[in-house]
Amino acid sequence: MGFLVLVVRIMGRISTFRSYQFLLLLAATFAVIAFYYFGSERHSFSSTTKRIRQTQANTNRNDADLTVDTRISHLPASDQQRGEELNVGEESDISRSRKGSSEAGGQRYHALMMFTKVDRSISLQHKFRVAMLSMVKLAHFLEGEVLVLHFVSDQVSQELGQRMLQEFLQDAPFKYEIIFHDVVELTQKLFPIVEAMQKHFSAGSGAYYSESIFFLSVAMHHIMPESLTRIVQLDLDLKYKTNIRDLFQEFDKFPPGAVIGIAREMQPVYRHTFWLYRKENPNTRVGEPPPEGLPGFNSGVMLLDLSAMRASTLYNQLLKPSNVAKLADQYRFKGHLGDQDFFSMIGMEHPELFYSLACGWNRQLCTWWRDHGYGDVFQLYYGCDGPVYIYHGNCNSPIPDD
Repeated sequence: MGFLVLVVRIMGRISTFRSYQFLLLLAATFAVIAFYYFGSERHSFSSTTKRIRQTQANTNRNDADLTVDTRISHLPASDQQRGEELNVGEESDISRSRKGSSEAGGQRYHALMMFTKVDRSISLQHKFRVAMLSMVKLAHFLEGEVLVLHFVSDQVSQELGQRMLQEFLQDAPFKYEIIFHDVVELTQKLFPIVEAMQKHFSAGSGAYYSESIFFLSVAMHHIMPESLTRIVQLDLDLKYKTNIRDLFQEFDKFPPGAVIGIAREMQPVYRHTFWLYRKENPNTRVGEPPPEGLPGFNSGVMLLDLSAMRASTLYNQLLKPSNVAKLADQYRFKGHLGDQDFFSMIGMEHPELFYSLACGWNRQLCTWWRDHGYGDVFQLYYGCDGPVYIYHGNCNSPIPDD
């Protein structure tokens, strides 16, 4: 309002001024206008620039290649210095993980966990705490060996995970590295490979397991660099009862032709899922309990021999959409458990691709199917003789205290 009053007064006096006075007055008026206009615009420009920079920062952070960046390390001085000399974002760090490596820094043992949407779930955070604290408590590695923990995560869960891991690993008696992988980036790489199989092994559009990332283990040999030859994939709802290093020794027991180590399913899940095929083939072993039957697999603990997966002509042929569809039709199969369904289905046809882990390496505790129509045969699947190395609290089952 003050500005308008000033202009009105100036214009009221214009008629009484001489021409040169008028010109001076007009110049002064424009100066006042310019001050108000550009002053307010400068404020607007600064605010807009700030918002643009914030948006760019957020965009860059979300789209960043986190495949090897953003890590927590616990290494001796020589290894730490060597790691700092690497260009993050490249594959140099992973390339040192060759099987039986005796390079500087020693052999690396790689383990991967899905860590998405953990920030939204107190339950998942509790499970992660149980898993990591039990792992760290019992883990022992030889001099020079390094445990490399990979987490497939969204940005917010990653930030939470970093804080939690600093707490869980602060007293770790072994060397470790933490690597976060961007879930969006990996999903984009996976989708062309696993798109065709999702309709056979997903609960439907928008369902949890319909997302490509939950088929990561199926095609990890195509996603990870070739220098990474072995990796263990683990669920979050585990509790370790032995040294995690011992699990990696199971790789050495793989028979020729095997590409994946995995424990059997300990509920009659696939007795149910293959019901139509079993009806048409009453003498089949498909879906029958152990030791003679083929009960399917559980993907809570998996040993992935990535080198063997890359080299196996048979395994890679089975990934082709036409062969996936052929087997799904042959076995009248429609599942909803992602990679676990795929492995269980091809295991019915080609068990030689799999090394059967002892049930104690994935002692599943879920009893859902006992109360849903299979109580008479449940114990035939659920029983597990021998020591327990890893408890698996699937379907939110409580895990025994120490």
